[in-house]
Amino acid sequence: MALITSQEMFKKALDKDYAIGAFNVNNMEIIQGIVQAAQLENAPLILQVSAGARQYARPAYLVKLVEAAIIDTGVDVCLHLDHGADFEICKDCIDGGFTSVMIDGSKLPFEENIALTKKVVDYAHPRGVVVEAELGKLAGIEDDVNVDARSATFTDPMEAKEFIERTGVDSLAVAIGTSHGAYKFKGTPYLDFERLKEIHALIPDTPLVLHGASTVIPEFVDKCNQYGGKIPGAQGVPEDMIKEATKYGVCKVNIDTDLRLAMTAEVRKFLVEHPEEFDPRKYLGPAREAIQRMVQHKIHDVLNCSGTK
Repeated sequence: MALITSQEMFKKALDKDYAIGAFNVNNMEIIQGIVQAAQLENAPLILQVSAGARQYARPAYLVKLVEAAIIDTGVDVCLHLDHGADFEICKDCIDGGFTSVMIDGSKLPFEENIALTKKVVDYAHPRGVVVEAELGKLAGIEDDVNVDARSATFTDPMEAKEFIERTGVDSLAVAIGTSHGAYKFKGTPYLDFERLKEIHALIPDTPLVLHGASTVIPEFVDKCNQYGGKIPGAQGVPEDMIKEATKYGVCKVNIDTDLRLAMTAEVRKFLVEHPEEFDPRKYLGPAREAIQRMVQHKIHDVLNCSGTK
């Protein structure tokens, strides 16, 4: 039971055509629910921390909560920085105990993205930390990541090959049609699988990452809407598309929106049904259980990584 990197888990996933869930964490109950699910499913696990989570919960608290979850359950965890904006943030996380970092230079010109990524790789690898980068842009909003759909661009396969060769990065997030946040398709849901196949054929040994891959489970959207508020027009990436992507090198699937919806749905339901209650344990307990159920569903039914630890 330890903090580990993603290298071995990605190697197995590439060989067996499944993916590992990378779940965003913000507080104790979210961490507990996710790790309990991974323990029950005997599955590999990546917990990732966004810029917003670092600001909200503070890095030291999150690292210690993850370490406590490892001690409590015996589950090995890869602790990953999601969407590191610059070298300094990546360095701070590497020095602070993270075993994996993402440097997101996707908004930069190609050569600048290469230079920034190479700088992070050169710092991380001697310290035993793995690095994810991104090439292409996803539409949508996730914490401080905001890319207008009109300027979103898909990953170029030949650029992906050159990028890997020149940076030495360990995994690559690709843009093939997913979106950050509660994904909103216009018309029929579409992911560019032909592009994904071409990328995988050119860099077959490189684990690929799918960002913006929450499926926006109807149960939780409906419950949120039933018990106050309104989640307008939310539609996620269909689960069969996630399964299909794992056949073409996708080894890591990022999930955040579904966690937020699962937790919020249960909190709203409890407080509507028990308006006199003010003990946080009473409504955060059911929220934690909802997260566990949702993560088990992802692990077992969508990512197909149950029993692969």
